[in-house]
Amino acid sequence: MATIRLHLPSQEPPGPDQAASMSRENRSYDIVVGPGVIVGIGPALKAAAASRALLIADAAVLETHAARVAESLRSAGITTESIAVPSGEAAKSLAQAGRLWDACARLAIDRQTHVVAVGGGVVGDLAGFVAATFARGLPVWQVPTTVIAQVDSGIGGKTGINLDAGKNLVGAFWQPRGVFADIDVLATLPDREFASGFAEVVKYGMILDAGFFDWLEENASRIMAREPSPLTAAVERSAALKALVVERDERETTGLRVALNYGHTFAHAIETVFGYGALLHGEAVAIGMARAARLAAMLGRLPEAVVDRQDRLLTLLSLPTALSAGLSAGINPTAEKPAADALIDVMRRDKKSLAGRLRFVLPDRIGHVELVDGIPETLVRRALGD
Repeated sequence: MATIRLHLPSQEPPGPDQAASMSRENRSYDIVVGPGVIVGIGPALKAAAASRALLIADAAVLETHAARVAESLRSAGITTESIAVPSGEAAKSLAQAGRLWDACARLAIDRQTHVVAVGGGVVGDLAGFVAATFARGLPVWQVPTTVIAQVDSGIGGKTGINLDAGKNLVGAFWQPRGVFADIDVLATLPDREFASGFAEVVKYGMILDAGFFDWLEENASRIMAREPSPLTAAVERSAALKALVVERDERETTGLRVALNYGHTFAHAIETVFGYGALLHGEAVAIGMARAARLAAMLGRLPEAVVDRQDRLLTLLSLPTALSAGLSAGINPTAEKPAADALIDVMRRDKKSLAGRLRFVLPDRIGHVELVDGIPETLVRRALGD
């Protein structure tokens, strides 16, 4: 078991019009990674003086992993209610957020109630957003049960929901009180879901750690065989890298955290245009990274050999690199424009765009990326081609 401490500064001290007795809140928290750590959630909430918990879980894990979490909470003397959320990206919606807000009101949830999110990135983002907004903020804990949530979305406090116009357009920064990444739960993931999460793992190597990228190339087959040792090492290193970035740029104000969006401008557009669920998020990210690397090569920023090397690693991890290979269906029939036009329209609404100008996080070598502005649309169209 490894414990990664994510250090964040306390909130700003109270102003002159606020009560002098208000204390600065310590917002740092632990990310616990290892086999069997899920049972530690109850004692952790007890140590945080929680007496009541609202467990929000993916319906697919309600009777398994979520039941173990509930048992741990109740064994620690914490009154626990559970609510299931439908599986799939479509659940990250205003309708589901409204359903959860209404449930919180019916249950008389107050600021002393701790929310516990159990599931993948969809549940973590949705439950975190509900926690951030109901009663103007409830403490939340993350128990991620997918690779992608354990290495990325469950860490760092980004919460949100999707709109028809784009992904994650409504949300809040709301840090959890703790994260429990149990390696054992990954054994229950279907092969496609398991592989999907490793797009974010490859991302960390590409943007921050060339040595980690090398290690992934050497251990890809063992990881895909779900050998405990390399699997644990991959999750631990990814979580540590995510924590490092969040510590230095929690709200994307210095430019460091934007590096985590490598491949995501393409990916979010793909998910929006083709419909949430046509691809798993990690599959879209893998395609997005492949497109971003090609774009970087077209701009003369990246050698073609690095593009090929990233493609090989993604393929070893059973991830797609081409849009045609990743999609089994055609473009969303509700789309009125050709795919490239529709994708670029969405990219212009991306949170990284500036006054409609296309901006992308692009690598110049393995282990380093930059936000590049003013990229010609013609090159983006070429990058979108298979």
